[in-house]
Amino acid sequence: MLGQDGPGPGPQHRRVIIIGGGFGGIAMACQLKTKLRCTDFCVLERQSGIGGTWWINTYPGIACDIPSPFYSLSFAQKTDWSTFFAPGREIGQYIEKVVDDFDLRDNIHLSTEVVSCKWNPKVHLWEVTFQRLLHGVGDLSAADRKHIEDTKGPSFVYSSETTWTCSVLVSAVGGLVEPAPWPADVPGKDKFQGDIIHSARWDSSVDFHGKNVVVVGTGCSAAQLVPRLLSSDYGASHVTQLMREPPWVLPRVTPPLGDSFYKSWSPFLCKYVPGYMQMFRAVVALATELDFGLFGAERWSERKRDTLQRQLLKHMRETVPPKYHDILTPYYSVGCKRRIYDTAWFPCLHDSRMELTTLAMKSVDEQSVNLGPGSKTHPAEKHTGVSRSIPADIIVLANGFAVNRWFHPLQIVGSKGSTLQEEFDERGGPQLYRGTALDGFPNMFVLFGPNSFTGHSSVVLGLENQVAQAIKLMRPILSGEAQKVEVTRSAVYKYNAEVQSDLKKTVWNGGGCHNWYVNDDGRNSMSYPYSMAYQTIRFMFPTWSDWEVSWLEKRQKARWPRVFCACLVVALGVAIFSRWSSLVSTLLYIKTIVKSQRMTKK
Repeated sequence: MLGQDGPGPGPQHRRVIIIGGGFGGIAMACQLKTKLRCTDFCVLERQSGIGGTWWINTYPGIACDIPSPFYSLSFAQKTDWSTFFAPGREIGQYIEKVVDDFDLRDNIHLSTEVVSCKWNPKVHLWEVTFQRLLHGVGDLSAADRKHIEDTKGPSFVYSSETTWTCSVLVSAVGGLVEPAPWPADVPGKDKFQGDIIHSARWDSSVDFHGKNVVVVGTGCSAAQLVPRLLSSDYGASHVTQLMREPPWVLPRVTPPLGDSFYKSWSPFLCKYVPGYMQMFRAVVALATELDFGLFGAERWSERKRDTLQRQLLKHMRETVPPKYHDILTPYYSVGCKRRIYDTAWFPCLHDSRMELTTLAMKSVDEQSVNLGPGSKTHPAEKHTGVSRSIPADIIVLANGFAVNRWFHPLQIVGSKGSTLQEEFDERGGPQLYRGTALDGFPNMFVLFGPNSFTGHSSVVLGLENQVAQAIKLMRPILSGEAQKVEVTRSAVYKYNAEVQSDLKKTVWNGGGCHNWYVNDDGRNSMSYPYSMAYQTIRFMFPTWSDWEVSWLEKRQKARWPRVFCACLVVALGVAIFSRWSSLVSTLLYIKTIVKSQRMTKK
């Protein structure tokens, strides 16, 4: 039952349990129904609404930086996007429509947090324990929920705890879930009298009109957010933005034939001209795929980056005030950090109410923020920028997510009795086979796990590729032919050694910047080092030799008719190129095989 009712009490079994109701979880649910004709599944979603990141992120100006036609499911395309880069609200509405079109409402349980998953080797099932949260609590961060539970008690967080079992477990929790915490080296948070908001947990009740605002961060969210705070809708009196490293900023891409043509004609053409939508989507996909060459270590990739960097520096100097030219000149290669596609952030730097600085936040007082030189302060400001205190009514954290804590706080215990995190620690960092599976965790598939992030293409395409692979691998289990499917340890090690080796040749690892892809130990557990065309083909055909399948006895008994059919096909092929005498010999050979199979069956 979708909504506040949640799962009912008592032990229950589902053939498939999906954790997460974002793009990945919904895509998996759709394909279970259409590809495998499976309806005995459920989607357990912690938040109070569907959409994952597009439900929880509601900050002003939120939008996708991938063109809308390509940021949608290939089997559920939307023909009437309002703009070439859809706003977050419209993407959320699109996901809701997909849920309705595929009749998934009754399979989804909201305000339901999975706290542990444990493999039971005796019955070859996953035991999934989850809590029924009070409405709205699931929209809080894990740290905030824990604080409420510690200070007020569990009854203020959840109403019940239940355990279900399933044959197949799918994790679609995503990587951009938990907001990055308050900077540990900045004291004074508790005594600040104003509002502190994270962009990933926006509080729409806060009034910005006439307020002094400090924004921490200059990533994609901040670039979308800051111009809106200066607009008449929010009316901030002054905005001070703290920048650690300057981003590479690209002008927003315009659709073919321009924005006006797209808004006026694209919905009509996509709806009424057969094949136009598919063609337009393919053109956008090809355009993004051509960008892949930007991230390599080859000489031609370096030349491509050099050319682009000259263009972007020219764009920056023509767009922003001269006083910011020095601090907005990146010292690292383009592509090392996530690029920003912008139409409003650079122009808003001309606003007299706006200040951009690389001075670091040193401490916080009751109504002010204290700034001073830090390790990342630009040389131009280290000498001219002295420590100072600025008035602050609101602090907005746009400092990203806790991306290197996979699945936290969810505990997943495999067949060896160890948790997924313990396995990661033992192996030197988060790693999965093709970002989807790990030995010791049978019948479990992860969507968008470690090393799944691309720097150039649509995350939705990557999710669809992983869903397609998982559907093929779980088919024997759901059809009753197999009891267990598990990737081999050697396949996991081989794949991850290959990925880490190839990542060393990319700009993510060697571009000279500090990014959220690479951890303090130098391991990149985030980036996918190959093209999406390569991924699509590779995931289309699972490498079955990398998997151990525990087939059931009835599948072995049913094998001989298949052998007969295969031999018959061979016989017909031989007949085309051979004489009839060869065909007779082949048929006699088939008879011998069938007879032996029947004797085996007995």
